[in-house]
Amino acid sequence: MTWTITPEAPDSPAATALWRAYYTEVSDRYYLLHEGRRTDPDELEREIAAVSWDELRPPKGRLLVARFAGEAAGTAGVRLLSAGTAELKRVFVRESLRGKGGAPLLVRAAEEAARAMGAARMILDTRSDLREARALYARLGYTGTEPHNDDVYAEHWFAKDLN
Repeated sequence: MTWTITPEAPDSPAATALWRAYYTEVSDRYYLLHEGRRTDPDELEREIAAVSWDELRPPKGRLLVARFAGEAAGTAGVRLLSAGTAELKRVFVRESLRGKGGAPLLVRAAEEAARAMGAARMILDTRSDLREARALYARLGYTGTEPHNDDVYAEHWFAKDLN
């Protein structure tokens, strides 16, 4: 079985389904940790509807969709913040397909997309409870850095030189 990674519109059916799976998982993890409950379905729908992800459309962004054996399996988004800096967003692989090498491939493809847009540096943020994500970024050469945003859910910030 092999992975393929291609750019796709953020509102494509595959991207929409993956975004729903991503948001459900990270939201449930947050609420289970902090409030002992899963995400309220109405809240999930409001949050999904509130984000268009147009920033992941060319020319200033890209959404990459990974497929494993043809099945939509994961995403990684890149948005250009300035002439030299891009931000990595929405890195996700469906739980059933984790451990098969998809996440590193997605991040590397996102780095290539950022380079193609002119970025020499990639930044990202994540939460403390997303230990797997932090370990992945460290394995791929990202290092901790000062906060670059004030996102209420961001607890760790990373950067990587893409040159």
